[in-house]
Amino acid sequence: MIKNCPICSSKRDVYFKATIINKYEVSYLYCNNCGLLQTEYPYWLEEAYSSAIADADTGLVARNIAISKRLACIIFFFFDPQGRYLDVAGGYGMLTRLMRDIGFDFYWSDLYCENILAKGFEASTTTNEFCAITAFEVLEHIYNPIEFIQKSIKDAGTSTIIFSTDLFEGNPPKPENWWYYAFNTGQHISFYQARTIQFIADKLSMFFYSYKTIHILTYKQINHHILLRIMAGRLGNIGYEYVRKRMNSKILTDHKNLLRNL
Repeated sequence: MIKNCPICSSKRDVYFKATIINKYEVSYLYCNNCGLLQTEYPYWLEEAYSSAIADADTGLVARNIAISKRLACIIFFFFDPQGRYLDVAGGYGMLTRLMRDIGFDFYWSDLYCENILAKGFEASTTTNEFCAITAFEVLEHIYNPIEFIQKSIKDAGTSTIIFSTDLFEGNPPKPENWWYYAFNTGQHISFYQARTIQFIADKLSMFFYSYKTIHILTYKQINHHILLRIMAGRLGNIGYEYVRKRMNSKILTDHKNLLRNL
């Protein structure tokens, strides 16, 4: 049975079928109304997440370093550099640790993965009010993105989520033409267009800002859109050097506080 689209409730059609985890033939459903492409209900996820982080994700470290630089610029220029932030579905804690190394007060949460690199900075160690939450490379793993965004924002007491996911335009790419389907892992189940995320924003009465793979949904209007695009793009590396020199790294203070709490 094909369920209606979880974003706009429209009927969907099977766009293609593919084999995932080298064993399950899965239908990929396309919603012409909001543009969401999604697998059928993902009954295989327990098997797919036998390891929370896919062994084949060799880009994990490089991706987090690149994201931390863009994110540092976005927070410094458009939010409160001295505020508190939460990385949801934060994996091993790499992004949280990188952001604290730069000087931002970041915390970690993840229901399915062990915090290895940001121990002592779990969400439970601080108050549940954050300037924003981040969710990088998460929404493609979520079957009901609206429910996930609403709950994450409410739980964190915030009005903003900054996240990443690769977008497609127009008709979904053919299975052989887009690596992002990640058929071998079975963990990517939802695929978006800009208009899909705009649908989510409209439904939640939020503003939507986007540049390539980095996206912001917020209840607060952001001015200076051109600067936002610059900071989220390659020129963000220049902005990062400016930010880094003006922030105070938490490496040493975190070290002393963790030793004190042992």
